[in-house]
This record gives sequence, C-alpha cells and structure tokens, in this order.
Amino acid sequence: MGKARGTRGSGKSSSSGGDWMASAVKRPGAFTAKAKAAGKSVPEYADQVTAPDSGASTQTKRQGNLAKTFAKYRP
Repeated sequence: MGKARGTRGSGKSSSSGGDWMASAVKRPGAFTAKAKAAGKSVPEYADQVTAPDSGASTQTKRQGNLAKTFAKYRP
C-alpha cells in the first residue's frame, strides 16, 4: 500500500514541522496585537474569541485556533 493522497499538504514528511507553520501565518503579529489591545495574553484571548458565543470575526477566530495549535508545539 502506498501513502494516502489528499489535497492537503505538500507531501513532505511531518517531521519537518516548521514548514507548514511558517506558511500558515498570513499576518505575523496581528493576533498578538489584537490580544494586547484587548488587555489579555495570547492564550487568554484565543480562548475568548474561539468560544461558541463569541462575536469575533471569522478571521480572528481562525487566528485564535491557529494560536492554540501553535501552543501545542511549544517545548
């Protein structure tokens, strides 16, 4: 059996790690600036905007989810 093929990823090994992370960030620092303007840390703000009853924009919610994902990869 071969490797499953799909539409996601570039086919590179997941052990490289940083490649997809670097390409996932479209506006570096934007979410951190939003969190700072709200007077919260990045994880606190990510929890706030990703809550089901949040009125945050779709872009901000996606940035929050990405921040949560990145936090999982911290040593």
